[in-house]
Amino acid sequence: MAFPTETVYGLGVRADCARAIERIFAVKGRPGAKALIVHVLSAAAARPLCARWPRAAERLADAFWPGPLTLVLERGPALAAALPASGHTVALRAPDHPATRQLLALCDFPVAAPSANLSGNAPPCTAAQVMEELGGLIPLVLDGGPVAGTPSTIVDLTREPAVVLRQGAVPEADVRAALGR
Repeated sequence: MAFPTETVYGLGVRADCARAIERIFAVKGRPGAKALIVHVLSAAAARPLCARWPRAAERLADAFWPGPLTLVLERGPALAAALPASGHTVALRAPDHPATRQLLALCDFPVAAPSANLSGNAPPCTAAQVMEELGGLIPLVLDGGPVAGTPSTIVDLTREPAVVLRQGAVPEADVRAALGR
């Protein structure tokens, strides 16, 4: 199903189900080597998905979650089989859209959710854009109104020092400040 985040609409499936993950790649026409962001409700929900939760992750989650910051960490065994494209890492994010937070609160599993568009196209900012692009390919779109359109900032915490992989809604200077750098 597609749902809104505060950044763009995402195409979500169970992150712990290899068959569901394969469906995302098929619907989007996405290259199989491209990793997916896993959406969780909170840092407490994210910790069990990681091999370890470093102090830097705690600082960034405290400062920016829920919100448009994605953390790349060492993946734990819970997602090992389902997310083969991610290698030894997992990208985690706690979105800050009210409808998505309600949805995640109802799920007892993490949700893998790349943007709800065909691979290579612009990410959708409305439910109507999702329907225009993916209508007939997915069973449900949760309409949460228009969203900002700026993607999440992605920070790789598997490296020292941490590296901003994608500049997005959270400025790199704010990330550095939260990390004490």
